[in-house]
Amino acid sequence: MKNNKTSSPAYIIILLILAGEAVFILPFVLQRIFRPTFLETFAITNLQIGSCFSVYGLVALFSYLFGGPLADKFKPHILMSVALMLTALGGFYLATYPTLKNLHLLYGFWGFTTIFLFWASMIKATRIWGGTDKQGIAFGFLDGGRGLTAALFGSVGVMIFSFFITKEIEVTTLDERREAFKQVIIYSSVAICIIALLVFFFLKNLNSSEENTIDKSKSLTLSSFKQVMKFRAVWLLMIIILCAYFGYKMTDVFSLYANQVMNYNEIDSAKVGTYLLYMRPVIGVVIGLLADRTRASLWIIIGFILMLITSLVFASGILNDSTTLLFILSIGTMALGVYSARVLYFATLEESKIPLALTGTAVGFISIVGYTPDIFAGPLMGYVLDANPGEIGLRHVFAIMSGFSLVGSIAAYFLYKNPSSNP
Repeated sequence: MKNNKTSSPAYIIILLILAGEAVFILPFVLQRIFRPTFLETFAITNLQIGSCFSVYGLVALFSYLFGGPLADKFKPHILMSVALMLTALGGFYLATYPTLKNLHLLYGFWGFTTIFLFWASMIKATRIWGGTDKQGIAFGFLDGGRGLTAALFGSVGVMIFSFFITKEIEVTTLDERREAFKQVIIYSSVAICIIALLVFFFLKNLNSSEENTIDKSKSLTLSSFKQVMKFRAVWLLMIIILCAYFGYKMTDVFSLYANQVMNYNEIDSAKVGTYLLYMRPVIGVVIGLLADRTRASLWIIIGFILMLITSLVFASGILNDSTTLLFILSIGTMALGVYSARVLYFATLEESKIPLALTGTAVGFISIVGYTPDIFAGPLMGYVLDANPGEIGLRHVFAIMSGFSLVGSIAAYFLYKNPSSNP
């Protein structure tokens, strides 16, 4: 990359932030914030929603492989806007409350739209915006801003849900809750359509001098995969992202934990998930700035250590409805660890000297293993939670998380010690 400073205008990163989270609102964020409501209104179990995520993950597995090189061939604004619009159309179908079978098909469709068309293009566009010396802040802005976007979607969603619940939620009927949640889904889908149009018309000016030199005819060849496989950091990042992403998937159960262990009602437990999202923008920007002044891999290690400590706290069983302050401190500390690792793992591409021209291919190859929690995390957590209802099941899944956190910290340490091994 020849540009040494961030030269793209600020509105570019704002659009990347909006698009980067909007595309995942329907598949993930709504059920993370409204988990008890989602399960109840769709009449499914934790294991069944986990199986939907498995279908998503299986489609995503192949989408990562082929979508990465696609991002090295086509302009990001085209791929991203199409992905957003198709994802939103899936949201309008979700609002009809499809059967479990069709819900599986919908999640498979979303695996294609959000990953094959979108994921690598977003990462590459962010790397271009950051230049050579601002990767930490670029990805810090991206993930932190995505957290703020998710929080805003969640807050408005909770407001809409509350607006359509005209009496105490404990005395509402299932049909009333279904209608209220349907409005939340429709609102989200309309907002995503609007963002798709903004991306198409305003993201086209993103550019890089090195990007202009890429031979697009060679972007979809096996030689690109062979080249990225020579980087030691690529293999370490597979492990790091796998472990960090499993930790991120665990944030799905915070609202469930608040509901079943801390005895919060459905609205208050949804607020817990929403408030947690507001930490992401602060953590993203602060950690991004620190990473640019030190090294991204160092803060990934710190993030894993925080995840390990707090997952052991949740697994210990010391939290209950009389330890509210400790609960808040624990989820806050875990969020700091999870978001620190999540913010920075692709910021290490520059630290590892992986060429910009191979960014899409590298991201796709790394993601094949790194994002496999999309396949197994949902069913694993769902099985454990359904087999051990209540607090016991939640303690068990946090114990599993502690193992992933330990492995991730070891891989991050090796990346920190030797970040680049050029082919």
